[in-house]
Amino acid sequence: MDIRIQGSEVITGRSLGESCGIVALAESVPVGYRLIQSLRIIQHRGQESAGISINTGKALKNYRGMGLVNEVFSGVKLEKDSGMGIGHIRYSTAGSSVLENAQPLYANIGKYEIAIGHNGEIVNAQELKRSLESRGYSFATNSDTEVIMKLLSIELSKTADPILSMKNTFRKLVGAYSLNIMINQRVFVARDPNGIRPLVVGTTEYGYCAASESVVFDQLNGKMIRDVRPGEIVEIRKDDIDSFMYNEDARTAHCMFEYVYFARPDSILDGRSVFETRMELGSILARESPVKEADCVVAVPDSARTHAQGYAEESGIPLTEALIKNRYVDRTFIMPEQAGRESELDIKLNPIRQLIEGKKVVLVDDSIIRGNTTRKIVKLLKKHGAKEVHLRIACPPVRFPCYLGIDMKTKDQFIASNRSLKEINAKLGADSLRYVSLEGLIEATSQTRDKLCLGCLTGKYPVRIGKR
Repeated sequence: MDIRIQGSEVITGRSLGESCGIVALAESVPVGYRLIQSLRIIQHRGQESAGISINTGKALKNYRGMGLVNEVFSGVKLEKDSGMGIGHIRYSTAGSSVLENAQPLYANIGKYEIAIGHNGEIVNAQELKRSLESRGYSFATNSDTEVIMKLLSIELSKTADPILSMKNTFRKLVGAYSLNIMINQRVFVARDPNGIRPLVVGTTEYGYCAASESVVFDQLNGKMIRDVRPGEIVEIRKDDIDSFMYNEDARTAHCMFEYVYFARPDSILDGRSVFETRMELGSILARESPVKEADCVVAVPDSARTHAQGYAEESGIPLTEALIKNRYVDRTFIMPEQAGRESELDIKLNPIRQLIEGKKVVLVDDSIIRGNTTRKIVKLLKKHGAKEVHLRIACPPVRFPCYLGIDMKTKDQFIASNRSLKEINAKLGADSLRYVSLEGLIEATSQTRDKLCLGCLTGKYPVRIGKR
């Protein structure tokens, strides 16, 4: 049963999309409210919609709505469930932000009830969709997740074996995907053969869990066991987990932007602490691009705090919390439209004049994409008396589109596209601008270059993208 909690008005209109945070629970206690709690822990990964699918003991019940987790589930009474379920929060990269695309998607097909949540983006989704439509299959949404749902349903009707059906389905997909899937009374998670999007498994105080980030286990009184391997399906049970590999030959390519921006600093991704990575990025940035005369280091809150701390410790310049963030305003990068990002920034940050007036400021940010937010912050600091503002960025220039799960689709979005460092800085209005080097980024992640997806920096992707 699929329960739609809120209306389906369009927020923005784009084509095939992606979705950004998943959890799966198998416990000895009812999981409905614990799924909601888990989604709130990773709310930073998506703000457009939220949903859960729970096992009632007899059937699956799917709840979906537009908005933040606490908004979607405010006042919703969940019936007692049997201790298994999946949850999802969405941030679309190219899909319409409407209720029909909210997840988990649900289908009742013959003797199978299926619910699917997806973090990532399927590069060949349109090709697969056209093929299915030519065979008479229709689609209710413009989400690439429905393509996965259709393929899995077809395989289940052939084999009646969930594991084999998933293996056959995933071998048809090209792109990035971490998935949580319920098929009748069984819960699975799976990760694409390149391991592009994060996915981890662990324990809770009542059973086993999988999630996009390890912080879920910390706050459910459990512990992380390990990352889901690239090309692996894991069945989550109340008393254990089972592993099924379907592809072990692909090149590993973890998304570098997870380390730079998306993940919480208290998460562990692919064996590496996000906090330690960001501290090291800040340190490397200070060594590579020092500011000879500066009075303070200021972070763009909250995502650049750790980068700035690393820069300050390495440089010896004091870290000052001179930009105060309104805690009730959401992350501007993952808002669906630029107009929304800019209006939110007006109420998101406010400088403390006494800390920056007459000062030479090193402003540290995690990355620059479009440049609109950065330009406004530089202007804001100078308006409040900063004598100089020197930008230091903990990610190399983003010059190429991402087709694998981040909302960066066209080169004309990027301030760094076809511009020199001097030209970029002229647009931003800072006194100087420096980015961390590509080599510095790779060093900070403790991964080798061939194990990272650097497509948005280099234009070289771990999978075949095709014509765009």
